[in-house]
Amino acid sequence: MANRPNYPKMMEQVLLSLGDTRPRLLLHACCAPCSSAVLEMLCGFFDITILYYNPNIWPASEYRRRADELHQFVKRANLPGITLVEDAYDQSEFYTAVAGLENEPERGGRCTVCYKLRMERAAKYAAEHGFDWFCTTLSISPRKDPEKINAIGRALEEQYGVRHLPNEFKRKEGHKRSLELSAQYGLYRQDWCGCEFSARGSAPARQTADPDKTS
Repeated sequence: MANRPNYPKMMEQVLLSLGDTRPRLLLHACCAPCSSAVLEMLCGFFDITILYYNPNIWPASEYRRRADELHQFVKRANLPGITLVEDAYDQSEFYTAVAGLENEPERGGRCTVCYKLRMERAAKYAAEHGFDWFCTTLSISPRKDPEKINAIGRALEEQYGVRHLPNEFKRKEGHKRSLELSAQYGLYRQDWCGCEFSARGSAPARQTADPDKTS
């Protein structure tokens, strides 16, 4: 781990380099709690459009709950320069992407594919709509692998021509701040990442599962 990149330092250098400019950032968001501290960190530097694209979330009622919570947080927080776009919800996109990886452990190959699925939609959207930068809120979670997230981001930067903002948002008490903001705004904090595979070990997730869902 001696050569592990210092992603917070790299992000700080980018932010310092912006000077008085205010570029456009496309921020993929997974939920309101994870978005809260990230938006607070970045809204002073960018005009931010949040892209809520999460076909992994299961069941559909859970997707709707998380989406509505994010809409409400953005409205209540009233941060400057923030807009929110909710993309289409099609669970088949996730199931197709992770086919054959259903039994992978958390943080394994299935999760890496899921990161890429969502981040690629963000990079593509950013390219199509003239954004200067893109990134995702995913790295604020202690359960997410920042090395994989940033590696995917760099590859997508090369592919789509939109700069990826290096990040490890959980560092420098970022995750702690997300907990504080969640308490301040009374945000719903889910007990599993999102997909039905991550929900297998979560009793609350099983209790809220859609009885009409078929695998």
